Amino acid sequence: MRAAPQRPGRHGRRTGHTPAGTAYTLHCPEHVPPGTAYAAPGEAPPVVLVAGAAGSGRIWEHHQVPALTSAGHRVVTFDHGPATGGPADLAERLRELLAALGAPPCPLVGHSLGALAVQELLLTEPHLAGGALLAATRGRPDAVGEALARAEAATAAAGTRLPAEYEAFVRLVQNLSPRTLADEGAAAEWLDLFEVAALTGPSAAGRTPAAPIPDRLAAYGGIGVPVLIVGFADDVLAPAPLGREVAAAIPGARYAQLPDAGHLGFLERPEAFNSLLLDFLAALAPTDPGASRVP
Repeated sequence: MRAAPQRPGRHGRRTGHTPAGTAYTLHCPEHVPPGTAYAAPGEAPPVVLVAGAAGSGRIWEHHQVPALTSAGHRVVTFDHGPATGGPADLAERLRELLAALGAPPCPLVGHSLGALAVQELLLTEPHLAGGALLAATRGRPDAVGEALARAEAATAAAGTRLPAEYEAFVRLVQNLSPRTLADEGAAAEWLDLFEVAALTGPSAAGRTPAAPIPDRLAAYGGIGVPVLIVGFADDVLAPAPLGREVAAAIPGARYAQLPDAGHLGFLERPEAFNSLLLDFLAALAPTDPGASRVP
């Protein structure tokens, strides 16, 4: 799976900040493909992409933003930082962003911690969401995840900075599939990327430990918007069965699983992930006969 990040595609962009200081980028298509449906001209709500624990909206610009803008969608990415308060903290930042955008109910796409935050928003502010694709998610704590959280907390408490080469290797095996690891060229490219991230970002010792994940499965029975859960078959950080539990808990939710994909499956298998995403968004498009369409 040689799908290391590529240079972002061409599209228009506008940057801004919410009143609370969250930086965001609105990506606009250079043209709208024929047949694209809108409730009214120019009123299609943007697709809002919510990153995981890394917190940088740039992670979506390699594959998802070009695919979405090429299909005629406006897209919002934003930098949320470490979100040390966990899913509820990030959900509040997302709520504030959506309020600042002043857009109609938006399709939301979340990955990992970003998915957990979207799930919280669907419980507290469901009127802000037109639908949600949730990737690499869960609805409760699990033993392996809690063990990892304890290990990261212990590393942070010890204050020991691990060598960048070691951090890169750990990220490699945590985030990618065995198929990618067996491809020496692809693995080397990913190692280079993870090593740069380890050198330029906070070390394991400097990262704030993640907040505990509560058990929210029972509450998800109250979610009423269209939801697609995407699991990655080789995900060791958010195992696919945990995503299936979320899909089973949300009324009417669908579940799809990508093979040969680890925790970063949306980067590892971008074409397959983007196909699921675009099909989901197409299903959310207006069906009102009076809705306008680009000729």
